[in-house]
Amino acid sequence: MNRDFLTLPARAGKPRTTGLTHVLDKGVPPQQAQALLEVAGEFVDIWKFGWGTAYLDRGLERKLSLLAEHGVRACLGGTLLEVAWSQGRVEECLRWAGEAGVPLVEVSRGVMPMPLADKALLIARAARSFTVLAEVGTKDPRQQLDIGEWKDEVGHDLAAGAWLVVTEGRASGTVGTYDASGAVIEEVIDAVVGVAGHERILFEAPRRHQQAWCINRFGTDVNVGNVALEDIVNLETLRLGLRADTAVIASGPPPRSRS
Repeated sequence: MNRDFLTLPARAGKPRTTGLTHVLDKGVPPQQAQALLEVAGEFVDIWKFGWGTAYLDRGLERKLSLLAEHGVRACLGGTLLEVAWSQGRVEECLRWAGEAGVPLVEVSRGVMPMPLADKALLIARAARSFTVLAEVGTKDPRQQLDIGEWKDEVGHDLAAGAWLVVTEGRASGTVGTYDASGAVIEEVIDAVVGVAGHERILFEAPRRHQQAWCINRFGTDVNVGNVALEDIVNLETLRLGLRADTAVIASGPPPRSRS
C-alpha cells in the first residue's frame, strides 16, 4: 500500500539523538513485548524497565534480545539503583546490569535521601560502564524542588557525566513537572531547558495532553518519556500531526476551491 501521499514533519531514522521515545515496561511478558516491537519498534528508542521490575522479570533475557534486534536500548529504572545505593550494593547492581547486557541506567534520588554530591558520584561511576540518564525531581508531591534546585541539579547531573536529564513525572503524570491535576508547571520546564536546552532533556509525559504540550512547545523532535506501551503509535501520530492535538504542525496550504 502506498502511504506516501501526505506531507508530514521529517523524522530521523534510528539511532536517533533527538526526538526520542522512551517507553515504560511495567513487567509485560516477552510475547507481548515481541508483538509490540514487531508493529511499532521503529518508533521506540529507549525501553525502561520500570522501578525494580528488571530484578524480578523472568523474561528479562529474552526481552533484552528482542530489544537489541529492533534497535531499542534497554534502561534500568532509577529506583532499583537507589535501593542498591541505600544498601551499599551499587557495585553489585552495576555488575549485574552489565552482565545482563543493559546499556543504559537511570540515576535518580526521588525515593531515597541521597545527597546531591552522592548522586554526582553515582552518575560518574555508572558512566564508566553505561550511558546514564539522570532523573531530577522527587516522587513525593509534598517535596517539590524550587526553581533554583531544579536548575542546580540539572547542571550538576550533566557535569557529572549524564547523557540526558529526565524530568520527573512518574507513570501518573502528577508530580515533578506537573501539578496534582497533571497540568504542566511551565516555569519548571523553562528553568531546566534554560540550563540544558530541550535536546538534552527527556520529559516524562505519560498523558496524551502532556505529550501534545511538549510537541507543540518544542517540536516534533522533542524527547518524550514514560510513554505507556499501548501509546507508542499514538505518540508517533502526535509527533507527525496526525491527531487533532498537534495537527497544526502537519497542516498544509488550504485546499483550492472548486469553481
